[in-house]
Amino acid sequence: MIRRCLAILALALLASISLSAPASAQLRNRDGGTPGFDPNKPQVDLVLLLAVDISGSIDPDEARLQREGYAKAIVDPKVVKAIQGGIHGRIAVAYFEWADSFTDNQIMDWTLISDAASAERVSQHLLAQPIRTARRTSISGAITHALPRFAAAPYQGMRRVLDISGDGPNNDGGRVDVARDMALAAGIVINGLTIINDKQNTWGFPTLPDLDAYYEGCVTGGPGSFVVVAQGFDTFHEAVRRKLILEIASAPVVPNDWLQFGPRPKLNDWRVMPTQSQGYAKGCDIGERQSQEFWRRRWDQ
Repeated sequence: MIRRCLAILALALLASISLSAPASAQLRNRDGGTPGFDPNKPQVDLVLLLAVDISGSIDPDEARLQREGYAKAIVDPKVVKAIQGGIHGRIAVAYFEWADSFTDNQIMDWTLISDAASAERVSQHLLAQPIRTARRTSISGAITHALPRFAAAPYQGMRRVLDISGDGPNNDGGRVDVARDMALAAGIVINGLTIINDKQNTWGFPTLPDLDAYYEGCVTGGPGSFVVVAQGFDTFHEAVRRKLILEIASAPVVPNDWLQFGPRPKLNDWRVMPTQSQGYAKGCDIGERQSQEFWRRRWDQ
């Protein structure tokens, strides 16, 4: 009888400990084990890091269109409404541009967006910064640069998302799938925005027609991750707008009218696809192999 009473008391004690567990521990569990929770930091619904490609395949005009696309999308009323619809009604955003494994052009440090006025300030800041491009493409470098940015963020987010946009595969620095796995292990979700068009790049470097599949298999990952496909730069801002709404709202299921499967869309169209964790048939080192073959042919001429 005494043992039975002691057992009941022990169970009650364990239940009380579980129920009184600090909110930080509960948040870590909901966030997939994300370390480094700091209850002293201001709380936001989302900590979003935008990483934008300025490699050699993107000329200055295209780089400008990208920047303008983000600046235009961030002030869209539907994006602002999505931000205000969160539990805290605000998100933290930072923005940097990347190319080779050494290029880390920080355009905007962590900034709060909670309403139309703060979104407008972010938009104007992005437009005011100079445009420049570099050469090689290191998605792995972008991810590596992003990790300490998240660690240094002065805000505590219910979710942490790295958003990578680009128009080609990794061909510089370490393996992209290894860098991706490091980010996922740190509790960071990676989404992608791929730009596919029929324009020959400045250096004559080969393109990857199924870049969306490459991003799905080698770049993106984590709960709810997805890839947005933008066909060209002219309507780039529309793809960014859709992507931002999805990221901010963290919709578990992508609305059917935002999906376009089957035949590839026409130029300047866009589509959204949930990430599939099935790898990439051509291998995640396809960009490195393309680069080696490109330079071998140049040297043989």
